[in-house]
Amino acid sequence: MSARLSVRAVLLALTLVGAAPASAQVPEGDVSPVHDPVLLREGGVWHVFSTGIGKDGQGVLAERTSDDLVQWRAGTPPFTKLPDWAVRAIPGARNLWAPDISYVNGRYRLYYSVSTFGSNRSAIGLAMSATLDPRAPGYGWRDEGVVLESRPADDFNAIDPAFIADREGRHWLAFGSFWSGLKLVELDRRTGKPLRPGARPLVLARRPVPQGAPSIIEAPYIFERGGWYWLIASYDYCCKGAASTYYTVIGRSKSITGPYRGKDGSSMLAGGGTVLLRADLEEKGRFRGPGHAGHFRGADGVDRLVYHAYDKENKGAPTLRIATLDWGADGWPVIAARGEKP
Repeated sequence: MSARLSVRAVLLALTLVGAAPASAQVPEGDVSPVHDPVLLREGGVWHVFSTGIGKDGQGVLAERTSDDLVQWRAGTPPFTKLPDWAVRAIPGARNLWAPDISYVNGRYRLYYSVSTFGSNRSAIGLAMSATLDPRAPGYGWRDEGVVLESRPADDFNAIDPAFIADREGRHWLAFGSFWSGLKLVELDRRTGKPLRPGARPLVLARRPVPQGAPSIIEAPYIFERGGWYWLIASYDYCCKGAASTYYTVIGRSKSITGPYRGKDGSSMLAGGGTVLLRADLEEKGRFRGPGHAGHFRGADGVDRLVYHAYDKENKGAPTLRIATLDWGADGWPVIAARGEKP
């Protein structure tokens, strides 16, 4: 069987869960263009950070805020320009991509990506602030410089970072886009940078492809629930507007390092997993290519996904979407049918 046929067979074996994007309350206000969002709450304010698309500082790395998860407004972007190290390291970079935000050791850690489209001459950087509120004492993003880099000789791409602390208190960063798939490195708990600089990253997930072709997978995000680690990833192609074929897959593992498997036992090391978010297959739905999902669980214990999808009714613009996860009796998540309840 050819490699191409093998990929097709694996995809046909995927167990479909929650085929349509969520029917949660639709975010309104300043919700487009939003690409690669991540969600977090500080006090009574929700924050979404995303790839820089827009005017002024929002074109470097964007931020939006909301009091209710529905009405969104432009926030205060963390940067007004690319960090100097990023300009030197990645020639041609114009903005920062795919951020991740976490609260660690009393400070907010903002990981971000620097790259140019289609290249793996890429880097992940880190900035920190004591608060997300620009009016509060201690606000201000201090850039900590480079965390990881990839070069053309590497088989991975250092973008799409996502932080997680495991049950034992060890810190990790998942990352990766295309090339040989998704990766994982352990972090120094104090600095937020690799514990073993120069060590080869661990492999989280990949998709089988013909020799010389890229693994069409990106945007890892790991979270823990019910004694399992859950890995979210995006398959197929983003960035083509309403023609995007992006969709979101999930798998689980007892170990943070994997292997991650779908509900049907298919391995995410072989292109498997369980479909979590996918646009209507008849292509009648308004929002296409739902992907690059991030997870957030607040004090209320609700599991929320934030992601982007391309709006057919707005020239295919990438648009902010938020969904809630329900958990079935079998222990697997589905997209909630009810409205969002912040």
